[in-house]
Amino acid sequence: MRFLVDNQLPVTLARHLQSRGFDCQHVLEVGLAEASDAEVCRYAGEQGRIIISKDEDFLHLANRLEPTIRVLWVRLGTVGLRL
Repeated sequence: MRFLVDNQLPVTLARHLQSRGFDCQHVLEVGLAEASDAEVCRYAGEQGRIIISKDEDFLHLANRLEPTIRVLWVRLGTVGLRL
């Protein structure tokens, strides 16, 4: 599986998933830190990546844009997250 971690989640999450053998990038690493949600979706779709985000807007975009966009919506807080 290939993942793309969005801005609301820490780079350490991407690193943790990488250490577990997943192909994972953070938006900061690929020049998308200031990108719109639509641009992040476009990149994820082109790269075949699942977006990991706390942003509910991605769920709506996934249903509206391309059927190839996949989202893992994180609903838990990151306070005290230790990876």
